[in-house]
Amino acid sequence: MCCSCRLQRISKAVLHAMDRETFHNCCSLVKMPRQSHQQHCSSHFIEYIEREIPYSKFFKNYLIPNQPCMFSKKFTEDWNCRKNWVTADGKPNFQRLLHEFDETPVPVANCSAKEYNSNPKQIMPFKEFIQYWREFIQNGHSSPRGCLYLKDWHMQRNFPEHNTYKTPVYFSSDWLNEYWDTIEVDDYRFVYMGPKGSWTPFHADVFRSYSWSANICGRKKWLLYPPGQEEFLRDCHGNLAYDVTAPVLQDKGLYPQFEEACQPLEIIQEAGEIIFVPSGWHHQVYNLEDTISINHNWLNGCNLDIMWQFLQEELSSVQREIEEWRDTMDTWHQHCQVIMKSCTGIDYGEFASFLKTIASNRMSFLNSCPRNADDCQDLLAKSLFALGPQHAAFDLQRVLHIFESMLSNEDFKRLDPSALSFKPEELLQEIREAVRTIV
Repeated sequence: MCCSCRLQRISKAVLHAMDRETFHNCCSLVKMPRQSHQQHCSSHFIEYIEREIPYSKFFKNYLIPNQPCMFSKKFTEDWNCRKNWVTADGKPNFQRLLHEFDETPVPVANCSAKEYNSNPKQIMPFKEFIQYWREFIQNGHSSPRGCLYLKDWHMQRNFPEHNTYKTPVYFSSDWLNEYWDTIEVDDYRFVYMGPKGSWTPFHADVFRSYSWSANICGRKKWLLYPPGQEEFLRDCHGNLAYDVTAPVLQDKGLYPQFEEACQPLEIIQEAGEIIFVPSGWHHQVYNLEDTISINHNWLNGCNLDIMWQFLQEELSSVQREIEEWRDTMDTWHQHCQVIMKSCTGIDYGEFASFLKTIASNRMSFLNSCPRNADDCQDLLAKSLFALGPQHAAFDLQRVLHIFESMLSNEDFKRLDPSALSFKPEELLQEIREAVRTIV
């Protein structure tokens, strides 16, 4: 059977697959430069998705244009955590949580203290944090220990058998966690738990990824700025603001461009709702009540170009910082990559390996061409099947475009060949042949 016939047969069987029209429309966007985000500045509302919509609609209306949206509580109502971690009156169920996690070590930040542009963290037993939280509530939401916030806890990785929640299909094209699951090093799936008053300082997400955040209980307030606006929120030394609501930002001597920034998009997220935060949107978040949330950082073919641009900017920043040593070190460029990885969590070599993993998985999926979900051997194959072959083809085109850009990048050319476990030119040709066959 020809590849085209296989694509037609598979796509008819998949409810949430990318449709053929979306595939062809999006393929034309692969090499187009991104639009300016100035249009976001006049928008002070967020689109609300009440009921299930086709995946292709979410792809076209939010992923590609990089627009935020909110999903109603209907999308989380069958999650086990919403049934088990919440009391009848909508509060955190401390008793049930203690039964499940007890002595588990968890990362806890102190929102009352500043460390660089974040909050200092410590590791403590889960039951100690819950004891603190109960006392904090009893004391009128205050404590001499400050306001503590359990955050960035890899609960899903540590307790996969709990089946706590299900990632909505709209966020299932998740290359970030796909790659780190493959190499079994890390993941970007987190649980946050914090009392009323806990908050997260102004930031953009890791690698300029997307994020989604579901409130299991409680309410949050989000302040979001579209990409580019953060440049007006830097001090005279170029440092990003820690708190965009602080009076010090009114000081023109310290923050000379603050008045040029647009007003943030202010959103109240209710219990059960899921917010989609697009790539590169800086944000600051407050817990208005005692709150538990599930949070994922993720990226895919739609924002891969933003990640690649971010990495180039990060490397340039490192190079400027240590420019004076360029002529005194034979390994100056390699040192820049090392420093970059220590700051961002990835370097050019690992980014290339990341792209190879994603491309290989899609080519393997298209070659195996499963007839139904039962033929899929693992969770990744089931996810690729659910999104359909057109989505896999789109993914390959995006990887192809970025790989071509990388191979013409002077800093990538300077990498030590031993930094890569494969030959980029050979992989590029393999992807080109796969895309040519499909398209």
